[in-house]
Amino acid sequence: MVRLLSRLLVDDGGQDLVEYALLTAAIGLAAVVVFDQIRTAIGNTYGTWETGVNNLWVPPDPVGSGS
Repeated sequence: MVRLLSRLLVDDGGQDLVEYALLTAAIGLAAVVVFDQIRTAIGNTYGTWETGVNNLWVPPDPVGSGS
């Protein structure tokens, strides 16, 4: 039993797989945290753009102006 435990402590065969899993988890966590900020920034940008585009054209008065 002691020999088995010492072999497990010395063996590093799956170390790179664990490192890649931790790196992937860290990148995923960062993406989740930043996603809300990106969504807000995109929403604000499109809202500003929509307001600017809608203010470019004013429909004519159907009754007529100046009468």
